[in-house]
Amino acid sequence: MSQGIDKYSIENTDYTVGQDNITKWGFDVHNPVFGISAGLIALFVAALLIADSSTAKAALDGAKWAIIAKFDGLFMWAGNIFIIFCIGLVLSPYGKIRIGGADAQKEYSNISWLAMLFAAGMGIGLIFYGVAEPAAYFTGWYETPLNIEPFSEEAKRAALGATMFHWGFHAWAIYAVVALSIAFFAYNKGLPLSIRSVFYPLLGDRTWGWAGHIIDILAVLATLFGLATSLGIGAQQAASGLGHVFGFESSIGVQLGIVLFVTSLAVVSVVRGIHGGVKVLSNINLGAAFALLVFVIIASIAIFFDSIATTWSSYMEYAIPLSNPYGREDEAWMHGWTVFYWAWWISWSPCVGMFIARVSKGRTIREFLIAVIVLPTLITLFWMSAFGGAAIDQIANKVGELGQHGLTDITLALFYTYEALPLSALLSMLSVCLIMVFFITSSDSASLVIDSITAGGKVDVPVPQRVFWATTEGVIAATLLWVGGTETIEALQAGTISTGLPFTFVLMLMCVTLLMGLKTELASTKLDYARTA
Repeated sequence: MSQGIDKYSIENTDYTVGQDNITKWGFDVHNPVFGISAGLIALFVAALLIADSSTAKAALDGAKWAIIAKFDGLFMWAGNIFIIFCIGLVLSPYGKIRIGGADAQKEYSNISWLAMLFAAGMGIGLIFYGVAEPAAYFTGWYETPLNIEPFSEEAKRAALGATMFHWGFHAWAIYAVVALSIAFFAYNKGLPLSIRSVFYPLLGDRTWGWAGHIIDILAVLATLFGLATSLGIGAQQAASGLGHVFGFESSIGVQLGIVLFVTSLAVVSVVRGIHGGVKVLSNINLGAAFALLVFVIIASIAIFFDSIATTWSSYMEYAIPLSNPYGREDEAWMHGWTVFYWAWWISWSPCVGMFIARVSKGRTIREFLIAVIVLPTLITLFWMSAFGGAAIDQIANKVGELGQHGLTDITLALFYTYEALPLSALLSMLSVCLIMVFFITSSDSASLVIDSITAGGKVDVPVPQRVFWATTEGVIAATLLWVGGTETIEALQAGTISTGLPFTFVLMLMCVTLLMGLKTELASTKLDYARTA
């Protein structure tokens, strides 16, 4: 490639990966990203534990609703911009560019690749919300989309369509923007595998100074709180499932015990690395989730065929109205659900994005975007149609616990749905196991990502460093569970929205810098073709 054209490559900077690192006590950490990130997390956890739980919860809740009130439009427009941006790249000449260069080879099979990105992206959330969210919208548990009358036929369509809206193209477009940006600048330009590298076209060598430090620190904090939300709701649902099957109360002590147990397993897995840990567990998870999905579909086959058609058509029908942030009569619903989801995906995007980037070398941009956005959305379509459709049918026909009493406990909604199906106890236990393995893969992928960011872009970091971050993730989740008490989900949401806000601006700038980099890559590729000819 021409040196004059490829101005954003590693050859144009004197920076070397790990040059600012400090090696001590078995750690290899970037100074000052590791120290500031760990210090801020320690202060946050200490403040929550020292303060009165009601005071801490009130502070978290106040921050959450203040951000939502002032920045709801920003979150909503950001989600729209990211999906339009990805569609534009797929249709543009940039889609032909291969991640890692024209001769780059794929490192993982398609099945293993999809399993890893799906397990890291939404595993726990799908199990938790697959029943609870459609049921909530249908019954008006917390408002309804577009103020549609609860329990009506239109409410059924809106419930399934709105659920897909939150878990479909918009969500995966957010992940895709981050993943593609990191992968491109790491594998095509040779820059460190870190969030800050994406901003080299704008910042130049200042990328390696305090501007880059701030970006990486924000990425670490966003990842930790996005993960804490996933782990927190996973612990709640696993505890409820175990209590439902074995007849004991799902107390905060049980939830904390689950966090401790699964974090311990996550530490073992993260020590083994991607090949020995995340990859193996992700393949197991994909197989178990597929078996569970097939069983539920077969057990309610007539309902499923009706639901999948309804889910897809209503998704297409309601996607644009639900994307609009202005003049909404259902503003309370939009704030409580959509704005939270977009903040959650954005805060979780550094983790999922960097993890996907690490395993996606050798794929063209067009192939990458279609796979990352479309295929998980199709899997989600089947999942939500099967579980959400079954739950809505039970409520509409007053079948079982869910049908008789409605959505009384969001953490038990899935297990109440199983009661009306064959082998309900077995399904409940399989789901609890699935939640725990998703817990491990989410923690593993986040640990590997944070390790890389706090090691200045190094991919292979010392084992003690991996253990440190895997343990820290469990501590944050446990702290938010403890502070939240009976309203833990609200506490988890507050942390997610607070860290998702600043990172929204980071993602918007990513779109700009990625285009700048792709432009030079396409020009260099054309010049190489011309020289060859």
